[in-house]
Amino acid sequence: MKNLLYIGNQLSIRGGTPTSIDTLAPLLREEGFDVKIASAKKNKLLRLIDMLHLVYKIRRTTHYVLIDTYSTQNFWYAYAVARLCQILRLKYIPILHGGGLFIRLERSPKASKSIFGKAFLNVAPSLYMKTVFQQAGFTRVRYIPNSIYLKDYFYRERAEIRPKLLWVRAFAEIYNPLQALKVLELLLPDFPNAELCMLGPKKDDSWKECIRYAKLHHLPVRFPGRLSKEEWTALSENYDIFLNTATIDNTPVSVIEAMALGLPVVSTNVGGLPYLISADVDGVLVPPNDPQRMAEAIKTILKRPEHSLERTRAARIKVEAFDWERVKEIWKGILKQ
Repeated sequence: MKNLLYIGNQLSIRGGTPTSIDTLAPLLREEGFDVKIASAKKNKLLRLIDMLHLVYKIRRTTHYVLIDTYSTQNFWYAYAVARLCQILRLKYIPILHGGGLFIRLERSPKASKSIFGKAFLNVAPSLYMKTVFQQAGFTRVRYIPNSIYLKDYFYRERAEIRPKLLWVRAFAEIYNPLQALKVLELLLPDFPNAELCMLGPKKDDSWKECIRYAKLHHLPVRFPGRLSKEEWTALSENYDIFLNTATIDNTPVSVIEAMALGLPVVSTNVGGLPYLISADVDGVLVPPNDPQRMAEAIKTILKRPEHSLERTRAARIKVEAFDWERVKEIWKGILKQ
């Protein structure tokens, strides 16, 4: 049995959106790995201290250190942990989550080379991120997709599509939630029964901005807040089109889940999305920051539901590759070395 230490931001116990450490760690335990995790500390400095302390504390029994790696401030958590692993001669594996990591590679070339160049392996959850890192000169990059338990997602074919829109993401500026409201506003003149539901926790003031905009323009929108996976997938039965409005992204699990559920996906064409969605084959891609183009794409879906049905069937077949029953074999092949 291999002993793993998983370093990341364990946000779910504080009401945040579950991250990879919340989902992947228990799955690896089910496969027989002994997985210890850090950290759930709310204070950022205490969180970093907790991470470093645990790395040092169990250094003699740890085979691999998995490090969730993002592009903004959390990048420096990964940097500090990786440097300690190097000093202690521990094998570590950065998991490349941040859709903006390409910016970090440009802004912090020395730190990036130190982390990723000396890693045992870099794991890219999207082909997009694998390509970004390979183009930057990092050769030890392995694609392992984000996974779901496909059996937990009931696929429903929507022969009739209504203008009922669903948006599932954290309320953060990079995900551009305000665009979803502007899209709804553009649809209402032609589809007065259109409505929108926006699910997710608050990460910055974009949530307040959305509430203000919805009230100011009298828009039919619901804000249920953060729901569990079981709750939001059950709620998705009441909606017929899934929106992803991000300006920076990798391969969001929420989009994979929407494809598994049979929801037609209309997404911005950013980051890893064109690697996940084949335009007009299993989803629709539109330019970022363009509510008009997104609204027009939705109108086309509403007018041609038979074409959308072909896309959702293709999308369901595509996401079979993201089933944990398949993905776990890749992880096991790496971690049992």
